[in-house]
Amino acid sequence: MVSLPGSPATSLLRFLFLGLTTLASPSRAQVELHVPAGLTKLRAVEGAEVVLPAWYTLQGEVSSTKPKPWEVPTVIWFLLEGKNMNMSQVLAHISGVTSSKPGASLVYPMPSRNVSLRLQGLQEKDSGPYLCSVNLQDSQGTVRGHSSKTLELNVLVPPAPPSCRLRGVPHVGTNVTLSCQSPRSKPAAQYQWVRSPPSSQVFFAPVLDAIHGSLNLKNLSTSMSGVYICKAHNEVGSAQCNVTLKVSTGPEATVVAGAVVGTMVGLGLLVGLVLLYQRRGKALEEPANDIKEDAIAPRTLPWPKGSDTISKNGTLSSVTSARALRPPHGPPRPGALSPTPSLSSQVLPSPRLPRTDGAHPQPISPSPGGVSSSALSRMGAVPVMVPAQSQAGSLV
Repeated sequence: MVSLPGSPATSLLRFLFLGLTTLASPSRAQVELHVPAGLTKLRAVEGAEVVLPAWYTLQGEVSSTKPKPWEVPTVIWFLLEGKNMNMSQVLAHISGVTSSKPGASLVYPMPSRNVSLRLQGLQEKDSGPYLCSVNLQDSQGTVRGHSSKTLELNVLVPPAPPSCRLRGVPHVGTNVTLSCQSPRSKPAAQYQWVRSPPSSQVFFAPVLDAIHGSLNLKNLSTSMSGVYICKAHNEVGSAQCNVTLKVSTGPEATVVAGAVVGTMVGLGLLVGLVLLYQRRGKALEEPANDIKEDAIAPRTLPWPKGSDTISKNGTLSSVTSARALRPPHGPPRPGALSPTPSLSSQVLPSPRLPRTDGAHPQPISPSPGGVSSSALSRMGAVPVMVPAQSQAGSLV
């Protein structure tokens, strides 16, 4: 036994339909159901209405006439849903009473041999095969015949308004893609891109993908700026959207960011130069302030005894002293400075000493324009007292 889902009333109607079909054997069948030739597959647009035509005749009749007084027809329309072809009742006329789903009705009032079904406010889910079944009884309840036919309905959906998008950065020399997609369409929408006036232009493959709705624009120029319109269409309707393309001559955002970064770098360099200049000025001022009043003067080397050599012509040729160059014995005194070579310890040509009758040595004064004694002291020079000579040529 076949199990059919549905309410108890629907199950009872289906059981009645199957029972009547079984009782009406071919030898006793006197009903024949008709549908227009070539109209077994119908197409309609969502939101509209459609009529599924069907009528029945008795055997031997050339054309349909008015029903006879004894005829008691039972008419049921089913929608076969899903892969399992589950029977969903759409309309039923039994014993003079008609019941149906919203939007479904018989075209002609009963009793009538025209049992066409009208469907209003169609939706995509109303698509599918429809089965019409007619069982004919007489007034005594005797089944006089049964017949059924199937019609297929396909509800088409016009494209819903698509959405247009721009992918990429529209700069001169770059590439962008204009995309267009309709969220709902049956059958699937085809797409066409055009450029609106005054620079009208129609695009074709390969830059246009009519199935996926994309338009590829390469090597942009400012003349390509404008409004681009996408039209999504199928056999029952169309919808469109548009996008404005503005091609810029340069990356404005990059220019602004570069200007900001450049300004900050310039300010940083300026501050660095100022700080460097200030530090260099301080470094130049510090050596001039290095002379300290409490600095200890260098030790004056004593004249050596017995080892000085004086030339016969009365000039001081050289002064050498092994003892003077020898460091003093014992640990150095605190604060004592190590002897450093001075101007007097170098072997220099001795100047001519004038003969004087005085007994005291006279210091040699610097020549005009020479280095002052204070400057020599800063440089670490040691003042040397040159002994005077007597008329006899000996040192005093």
